[in-house]
Amino acid sequence: MEDLTERQRLLLSLVIHEYIRTAAPVASKHMVEQYSLDFSSATVRNELAELTEKGYLRQPHLSAGRVPTEEGYRLFVRNLVQDIELPEAMRRTISHQFFQMRQDVEQWTRLAASVLAHQSRGASLVTIPHPDQALFKHMELIGARGRQVLMVLVLLGGEILQHLVALSEPVSQEKLSEIADHLTHYLKNQNANQINGLSLELDGLEKEIFDMVLNEMQEADSLVSGEVVLDGITNVLSQPEFSGSEEARRALRVLEEKPMLQHLLSQTALNNTAANGVQVIIGGEGAWESLSQCSVVLARYGTPGLATGTLGVLGPMRMPYGRTISIVRFVSGLLSDLVNDTMVE
Repeated sequence: MEDLTERQRLLLSLVIHEYIRTAAPVASKHMVEQYSLDFSSATVRNELAELTEKGYLRQPHLSAGRVPTEEGYRLFVRNLVQDIELPEAMRRTISHQFFQMRQDVEQWTRLAASVLAHQSRGASLVTIPHPDQALFKHMELIGARGRQVLMVLVLLGGEILQHLVALSEPVSQEKLSEIADHLTHYLKNQNANQINGLSLELDGLEKEIFDMVLNEMQEADSLVSGEVVLDGITNVLSQPEFSGSEEARRALRVLEEKPMLQHLLSQTALNNTAANGVQVIIGGEGAWESLSQCSVVLARYGTPGLATGTLGVLGPMRMPYGRTISIVRFVSGLLSDLVNDTMVE
């Protein structure tokens, strides 16, 4: 594996574990004492120097211990990190919470964000499941005032699109409900292309609303992901290396600014090489300068070909990768089951 001896792999893993725990450079003498190693601090010091020369560790100051580099973290995640089995009681509790609200997409995406933030002590993001192609489920038309109407489209998978539209003439609520039921009958389970190809006999008002529905469906297809739910941002700001720092604010802007977040999610959506369904982005991977001091653990969830979403955790590079990967994978599995159950009518 890479170019390391078994002892170097062990020491690199221990340095990373200790740095994650303490946020302080790790000295050779401390490692020998902390882990009761069978070799001397001089031997450890020489091995750490070799790991530093190979680019897996760095020494902030000549008199300081060592800290992992981005390459060190990447090797650790690829080859050394161990999956952590979540306690059975925790898994049962989380599963019960989700399945209590199994028909409420918005609630279980918010619950997922809350669980991820709490368990990882990082910032979490969860996108509402978004169909590869938006499939119409049903619609409602709610009169607002005058000619204004709230058009609510529910997609198969639970995503909701709302848009305030202005009709050419005022219409009663009874008539609006009648049109909504009529169009739902013909459009159910159809995508934008299928809706566009329908030959329906519609009166002027129905045709006007039909065209608005088609436009909304086409716009839904152009989105990379659904609405993004965030939680735990204060967790990142409380980390020692980010306390009051510009690095933390830059990283959090990725979550708060939609174009940057969509770019991140689009890369994840296109990435098919994630091991075990989880992708780990360390230090921005040269693509996101704002994440140069962070790591992001992401996973896709849902039913490919029907509806999928993304969930993940953002934190400092000094994150507990084993636990974070495990909780992201577990919650991803729960949401996939919920999406599948929701899609099966």
